[in-house]
Amino acid sequence: MTVDLFAGIAVREIGVAKAWYERFLGGPPAFLPNDEEAVWEIAEHRYVYIIEAPERAGHAVNTVFLEQLDPVIDAISARGIEPVERETYDNGVRKIIYNDPDGNEFGYGGGPAT
Repeated sequence: MTVDLFAGIAVREIGVAKAWYERFLGGPPAFLPNDEEAVWEIAEHRYVYIIEAPERAGHAVNTVFLEQLDPVIDAISARGIEPVERETYDNGVRKIIYNDPDGNEFGYGGGPAT
């Protein structure tokens, strides 16, 4: 069974958010369904999209768990975006948290550092 996942993030202004997510995710959207949305494919059948909805902006919380966390975090830093928080749980699992310009949380998680 194939499952497609679309994780939506409401933003105040699509242009500002699109520019930030292009830097954060490392490239342009996979497609633009309309003037108020932009969609990135972060893995096969797994998408993150932003939608201009000012009344709902700033409340999203998303976490993507990665097998290889450090290369992704290093690449984001190289593009000029730094995390707002780094967490390490008792079992060694790590979570790196970013906030977009509207305050939406986008985190990356991974196993213990090697």
